Amino acid sequence: MEREKLYYSIGEVAKHFNINESNLRFWEKEFDIISPRKNAKGTRFYTKKDIGDIALIYHLLKEKGMTIPGARKKIKENKNLVIKNFEIIEKLKEIRQELLDIIEEMK
Repeated sequence: MEREKLYYSIGEVAKHFNINESNLRFWEKEFDIISPRKNAKGTRFYTKKDIGDIALIYHLLKEKGMTIPGARKKIKENKNLVIKNFEIIEKLKEIRQELLDIIEEMK
C-alpha cells in the first residue's frame, strides 16, 4: 500500500491484492485471523496487521494453490512457521527484483 494510514477501507485492501471485496468478506468468515474493526454501520477498517494476515492467506490460496480448509489447517498447526516461510519468500522476491533492476541498469 502506498500511503501510511492507520486504517484502510475494504476497497483499498481489495485493490491492493487485486481481488473482489466479496473475497475479503468471505475470507473473514473462513479465517479467524482476519478481524477488521467495524463501525456501527458495519463498515470495515483494516489495520496493517489485518493486511499482513490477508497477505498470508492470499499467498497460501492464490500463490501456493491451497484450498481454504488446507490453508486454515496449515495456519492452525503452526502459524509462526507459516509466517516465517512467507516472510522468507517475500524477502527473496524483493532480492530478485533488485537483481533484475541492476541487470536492467547495466544494459
